[in-house]
Amino acid sequence: MKRAIAAAVAVLGLLAMTVATRPASAADNPYQRGPDPTLASVAATRGSFATAQVSVPSGNGLGGGVIYYPTDTGQGTFGAVAIVPGYSARFADEEAWMGPWLASFGFVVIGIETNSRTDGADARATQLLAALDYLTQRSSVRDRVDPSRLSVIGHSAGGAGALTAALRRPSLKAAVGLAPGSPTGNLSLADDRVPTMFISGQKDTVVTPSYLNGLYSTLPATAQSAWVEITGVDHLFATRANTTEMRTLIPWLKIFVDNDTRYTQFLCPLMDSTGISMYRSKCPHVPPGGPSPSPSITPSPSPSATPSPSPSITPSAGACTASYRTTNSWPGGYQGEVTVTAGGSPISGWTVKWTLGNGQTVSQVWNGTLAANGSAVTVTNASYNGSIPASGTTAFGFLAGGTPSSPSLTCSSRP
Repeated sequence: MKRAIAAAVAVLGLLAMTVATRPASAADNPYQRGPDPTLASVAATRGSFATAQVSVPSGNGLGGGVIYYPTDTGQGTFGAVAIVPGYSARFADEEAWMGPWLASFGFVVIGIETNSRTDGADARATQLLAALDYLTQRSSVRDRVDPSRLSVIGHSAGGAGALTAALRRPSLKAAVGLAPGSPTGNLSLADDRVPTMFISGQKDTVVTPSYLNGLYSTLPATAQSAWVEITGVDHLFATRANTTEMRTLIPWLKIFVDNDTRYTQFLCPLMDSTGISMYRSKCPHVPPGGPSPSPSITPSPSPSATPSPSPSITPSAGACTASYRTTNSWPGGYQGEVTVTAGGSPISGWTVKWTLGNGQTVSQVWNGTLAANGSAVTVTNASYNGSIPASGTTAFGFLAGGTPSSPSLTCSSRP
């Protein structure tokens, strides 16, 4: 009897040790999937999960498609993403490469064929939402999917469809527009409440950087958002296997679909800018109601409890003015935004200068070109946002080290 009691005590002790040594992050986040990520693992063409696929018949509001899913049954349900191709395209010909790639990182993916190749953005949005409903309610893998953690991706007109789907269903956890283009050009994201990422091509002449700059600017100031522009690629970058695209897209989905802030380190600030010509991001990326970002190789910002400095506006040295505001701050760093406003006449280019305070450094600028010489900072317009109409505006952002302040800005312009 004594031996039996001793054995039971030993077993209970081992169980207690197991519970006590369980990683806190996994215990705090039941949606966390896969091993701790590294820069190499995020850039890999396959994650840690084996995958399988099953065909989707036409009907249920869709033109058919394919579901890709992790075969692991020991980690509970997975978050899901629906993908739709662009105008006149087929998923099987263009985005099918993304299915097993994403599934291997712990997502259930449904790639759909549209009812008609000429369906517009609105119809593609309807079909994305129908795909998620089919996936979670009637598909053969519905028991693998968490219906509360869904997201959408689309390319071109499908990208506009993904953004439209986010407007229609604000319960979505994430939306990604790959060169998202609206045929009428009148899409507004002012009512968007879904964490939204743009991924685009620097040499895209169909959905241009200028168009996307205007679209991105319609997002609410409080929206979780990011914009990645890939160096030297055209409108069709998403139709080919693309590591640069995926090493930014996967962390976005992990953060907002899986509440997995282990991945914040890759985007706040951008850890690897190789092959990326422009990056805009509203850090820190923390899922609504989710845990704070995990410690990482690159410190991840956390919200500041200190009010941001008031915007400063300084008379221009030419026909423009520049105003500054702090959009985020954290211990040892901050994110700022500068708005450039033209005067009573149009301008074709602009330059903003200021002097950094003690301990401040600028590490990254988007929507402009940085030149720093000691504490003197100069930012000139990018190739696509130098022309501003009379009384019009544009903006650039930056990440900096140190404590935020209210810099005295000067703005000069070219007529």
